[in-house]
Amino acid sequence: MKTVLVLFAEGSEELEAVTVVNILRRGGVAVSLAGLGEGVLRGSRGIMLQPDTTLAEAIHHDYDMIVLPGGQPGTKNLKADIRVLQLVQKMHQQDRYVTAICAAPSVLAEAGLLTNKRATSFPACLDDYPLVSQQMAAVVEDGKLITSRGPGTAMDFALTLLERLMGAEKRLAVEAGLVR
Repeated sequence: MKTVLVLFAEGSEELEAVTVVNILRRGGVAVSLAGLGEGVLRGSRGIMLQPDTTLAEAIHHDYDMIVLPGGQPGTKNLKADIRVLQLVQKMHQQDRYVTAICAAPSVLAEAGLLTNKRATSFPACLDDYPLVSQQMAAVVEDGKLITSRGPGTAMDFALTLLERLMGAEKRLAVEAGLVR
């Protein structure tokens, strides 16, 4: 079974995190929503989420993919946590999928993963990283680095992640069930 780790920090964008978790679970992927802290965390829109586990626990397991939702101050919290930077670097070195949406691609850039790579993000979030080839598409793939623009592209992002893990047929079946 494919496994995915979705990180959630205080102030992360709920719509992006929950959409990814929902779509991947519909597709039969084992998803762990891990909080940077313990207990219930407040998202960027004030919605309270109870993660399945903590990053401290999750870091001891292997995953096929990691997903970083955006939102503020969630992205700043992800970027400030050395464990997050080390984990995305490790997974990239292991040729695993490393993905981020909205402001969170800046975490990947901060970790040095987007240098001379194509990526997208919420407008202006990658402006401090001139070596990133910024694209305007809803979802941008450069090898196993996958980025997306923001809350409005969360479903496209989640379906792309599902397709990479489980194939086009599974994506189409899940998408049909969404009456999209």
